[in-house]
Amino acid sequence: MTDTSLAPDTLESRVPVSLDARSYDILIGTKLIASSGTILKPILKNSRVAIVTDETVAARHLEKLQEALDTAGIDHTAIIFPPGEGSKSIAIYSDLMNRLLDARIQRDEALIALGGGVIGDLTGFAAATLRRGVDFIQIPTTLLSQVDSSVGGKTGLNAPQGKNLIGAFYQPRLVLADISLLDSLPQREILAGYAEVVKYGLLGDRDFFEWLEINGKKVVDGDTAARIHAVEQSVKTKARIVAQDEREGGVRALLNLGHTFGHALEAETGYGQHLNHGEAVAIGMIMAAELSVRAGSLNRQDCGRIRAHFEAVGLPLQVPDIPGVVWSPEKILGHMRQDKKISGGKITLILLKDIGEAFGTKDISEQDILALLAQELPG
Repeated sequence: MTDTSLAPDTLESRVPVSLDARSYDILIGTKLIASSGTILKPILKNSRVAIVTDETVAARHLEKLQEALDTAGIDHTAIIFPPGEGSKSIAIYSDLMNRLLDARIQRDEALIALGGGVIGDLTGFAAATLRRGVDFIQIPTTLLSQVDSSVGGKTGLNAPQGKNLIGAFYQPRLVLADISLLDSLPQREILAGYAEVVKYGLLGDRDFFEWLEINGKKVVDGDTAARIHAVEQSVKTKARIVAQDEREGGVRALLNLGHTFGHALEAETGYGQHLNHGEAVAIGMIMAAELSVRAGSLNRQDCGRIRAHFEAVGLPLQVPDIPGVVWSPEKILGHMRQDKKISGGKITLILLKDIGEAFGTKDISEQDILALLAQELPG
């Protein structure tokens, strides 16, 4: 755990992730990146790190991080990749590993993932495999990565056959969630992250969902206090679930609410800019809610309430028309069959019993999934 007596006054919250020897903290606050050297120095085995980031994030935040590390006497090298899902690939991973080895990063040194979910997943997987494991620190720069992908130790790469099919469970040493970094994001990226925020209310915290119904627009529109609370409540839920089920053998699967549909939609669009991860997950959650109604586990009124909140904050409710994409229920089902949660040849879906109560099931037939997709897809 991190000694928070060394943390700056801008630290608002510390959320522990309790995993015995792999335990770590999520620090939440404003302008934390400016004090990151002071915060990181006590947890580093060696005062040398490699920063992995992308071109967009580097232009906004890399210099500030480097200055903080310099002030703390931490030597550093930076490795920069193009932004986007294309960097979560075997080719980029191979390039990264070669560059880390060329830089002679040793086992007692560390990697810093400065970026969103793509950089965090790529860096985490590199850390898990470089010299059979080096430490890494997450500094997530998007709302989506602050509330979801930076926490819990899922790392990985995409493959042509599907999303996140190559990877490892490997926990960071620390997550530094600087809320002020979100101010530089376009609205579309904030909404993508908000999809993951509302997911936590839907799957296990009805009170949080009701808070979001009142305050969600504040989160989306930039209210700092609202964003801090949303990030804190989201990671508390995720930390609790991860502590119970680190490797997704049971309750952690609930965190995939909306993701089986969402990943299939992303795969069909080639992980391009027409449909980002948060948008796909939002649409996937609407599909899961509709399927829950059809299965008799969720009432139509609550499904309508979910739709109303998504619409109120600006989340998508349906699959968009995308140039060059011909939507087909059979093709989407084919992508779903590649999902890493397939077991016994059956697709595992996370559905809702109520707002705040989710469950996993393999009992939904492919015919029922196809019928839903035929209703929800364009054309």
